[in-house]
Amino acid sequence: MEIILKQDVDNLGYKDDVVKVKDGYAINFLIPRGYAHQATDSAKKVHAENLKQRAHKLEKMKKDAQAIADKLQSKQLVLGAKTSSTGKIFGSVNTIQLAEALEKQGLEIDRKKISIKEEPIKQVGTYTAVFKLHREVKVELSFEVVSE
Repeated sequence: MEIILKQDVDNLGYKDDVVKVKDGYAINFLIPRGYAHQATDSAKKVHAENLKQRAHKLEKMKKDAQAIADKLQSKQLVLGAKTSSTGKIFGSVNTIQLAEALEKQGLEIDRKKISIKEEPIKQVGTYTAVFKLHREVKVELSFEVVSE
């Protein structure tokens, strides 16, 4: 029996794969648990159309992420932090402060998409952050931490 997988199944396939399995495995295990549905002719046509539309949406998302990446590369970030006389920061600088600084400059980026290479940042200086805007679009941006 041919089935279309609704999610990844170990040792069988990935989501949206059309695979051939024994009838009992499909009827008694995969279909009742919601892992798959039967691949009839009409289901295959609907599945192909969904894949085609999803590819278009994913391409649009990638283009949007690339546009944000281009804007981001032209930005210069300077973060202020309270420091001691030796330049040591009280607390640390993290992705939340980076996201807030970018929001003030007009770019809204989720803090979960930002990672700092040299974390934790506890000294004044220049550091690098990586912005993962899309699975294929990543931007490295250097920013400076200064004393307030």
